[in-house]
Amino acid sequence: MSTVPKSAIGAARHGRAPEERPRHASRLWAFLHIPGAVIGAAIVLAYLFAAACAPLLAPTDPLGMTQTLLAPPGPGHPFGTDQFGRDILSRLLFGSRVSLGISVASVAVALAGGGTVGILAGYYGGLLDNVLMRAMDVIFAFPAILLAIAIMAVAGTRPPVLVAAIGLVYIPQFARVARGGVVQARGLDYVEAARAQGARVARILLHHILPNIAAPVIVQTSLSLSFAILTESALSFLGLGMQPPTPSWGNMLADSRRFMTTASWTVVFPGITISLIVLGFNLLGDGLRDLLDPRLRL
Repeated sequence: MSTVPKSAIGAARHGRAPEERPRHASRLWAFLHIPGAVIGAAIVLAYLFAAACAPLLAPTDPLGMTQTLLAPPGPGHPFGTDQFGRDILSRLLFGSRVSLGISVASVAVALAGGGTVGILAGYYGGLLDNVLMRAMDVIFAFPAILLAIAIMAVAGTRPPVLVAAIGLVYIPQFARVARGGVVQARGLDYVEAARAQGARVARILLHHILPNIAAPVIVQTSLSLSFAILTESALSFLGLGMQPPTPSWGNMLADSRRFMTTASWTVVFPGITISLIVLGFNLLGDGLRDLLDPRLRL
């Protein structure tokens, strides 16, 4: 007579699968053995910490002007000052709140919109699939930065408009990823069995299809965050994003481009800041892809 392991009995009492905890632990262990992913996660977490603790870490008021114009990096100003005597490190720290906040919000808009479009198109197919995906192709045909510029030129440069503009241009990417996963998952045996038993569409999507497309969507989210930061910085650089004196990495570069030869630190530090966070999200996305894609673990 077979016996049930005590671990399985205890797991059942607590309402979880017996292998749930070891599986999560093994994934974390595998993630820690991907050097690029660990470096990317460390960079992203450092930026998030800097943004959350900007008032505590900033040496001075990011909008405060002093008499030390274009001062080189030194004890009082680790990253120097700009043409108005404002501390560059303080402005970078507070600018991280603006740039990261807008990027995260815009990717959330793209994830919600593109995910919904992709799920509906992939699950129902037919005419709805053709209409939705052809609309995504029209949006995808325009370069992201040009489409965002066109939207903001018409609607204005307010932060909600900036979030909506960046989010709109990245909706097609999420729609394609979600649709591809749904098309593959809807033909699986247990999905067909749930449909044959009369399960509602919402239940099939939530419990059977969404778990199958979560991995590629997570990877796409991480990669899209890096592109969203670049887009926000480019729009601010062109004067269509956050407006001075609000600190943003893009408008800091725009304000400092006239002093590249005489005060290079005013351009170098914002440029390095943008490059590092983009590198961090790209490394994290590549690591998550290697971890979550079963084809790469064969």
